[in-house]
Amino acid sequence: MPVYSSLTHALAEALADVLWFVDSCEDEQMDPDDAVKVLEGVAYLMSLLSSDQRSEFVDLLGTMAEEETDPSRREFLQSFPEDFGLAEDAG
Repeated sequence: MPVYSSLTHALAEALADVLWFVDSCEDEQMDPDDAVKVLEGVAYLMSLLSSDQRSEFVDLLGTMAEEETDPSRREFLQSFPEDFGLAEDAG
């Protein structure tokens, strides 16, 4: 049995992991300007998703947050839709 129910779920988990890392990096780990570029780039790509794709991704993030045992990662997942411009079109 696969760990994830779909490729979309696996890629969403990978994206969340990378962005959570970038978002939580100290200045010594990653240049702050580079971190901002990465986060803004993803936010821009999220803005290109169709309404259905955004809704699907937001639903998946909600499921991921419900299953998450790390409180800081759960908080990151819960705030992801708003932080990356998905909240207004979700649902």
